[in-house]
Amino acid sequence: MDKILGLPVLASEHGKDVDNLIIYVHWLMILLFVGWLAYFAYALFRFHRSRNPKADYVGVKNHASNYIEGAVALIEGVLLIGVAIPLGTKAVDKFPEESNSTVIQVVGQQFNWNARYAGKDGAFGKQDMHFVNATNVFGADPKDPHGLDDIQVMHEMHVVVNKPVICYISSKDVIHSFKIIAMRVTQDAIPGMRLPAWFKPTITGRYQINCAQLCGNSHSAMTAGTLVVESQEDFDKWMASKKSGTGPSLE
Repeated sequence: MDKILGLPVLASEHGKDVDNLIIYVHWLMILLFVGWLAYFAYALFRFHRSRNPKADYVGVKNHASNYIEGAVALIEGVLLIGVAIPLGTKAVDKFPEESNSTVIQVVGQQFNWNARYAGKDGAFGKQDMHFVNATNVFGADPKDPHGLDDIQVMHEMHVVVNKPVICYISSKDVIHSFKIIAMRVTQDAIPGMRLPAWFKPTITGRYQINCAQLCGNSHSAMTAGTLVVESQEDFDKWMASKKSGTGPSLE
């Protein structure tokens, strides 16, 4: 069914549940389409003028259509309560421990993605909106010693395979939406808010980062963002190659 629907490549642990929900909904839509098409053909045959020269003003007397509609509503309820809500709850309420995860602060702006990693001390430096400028989109306090070794990059983010990734997502200007299709993760980026999202990548490679909100005349340029999933060794080498401080390192 994945191939029939043409679903994109899947590279996250929880993504299979998302794909299953999509498949279940499509099966339901296919059944409804075939069922209503069959009923339409039956109605054309059963109530054709040649078979019913005189109109029947009473109409159908049984309740078959009510039962069918009730069954459809029941199936939709099962998909919502039995699949969609548990999946959403798992994604929102059961965050992994930060100590066992790759933690990234993400800020969208017109028209690129910025990412910030804690340095060797494992702690992010303090932030304040008054420090925000063209090169310090995170508002990092330049005098906080914990922030001196933090890494700020643009366009390209690196994470470790088979290790949870926690992203704290915000925006510098308008509403954006941080979306990585291969990870089956989407979270709006809203100015003044820092919204968390997480996923666990399972396959190494390079994956496109998209913006799922129309954010301006160069909205399409935000597809230039890239998520690189790699081994812990390669991730450590990449981190070591980055320059510390509040300014972005262009990829």
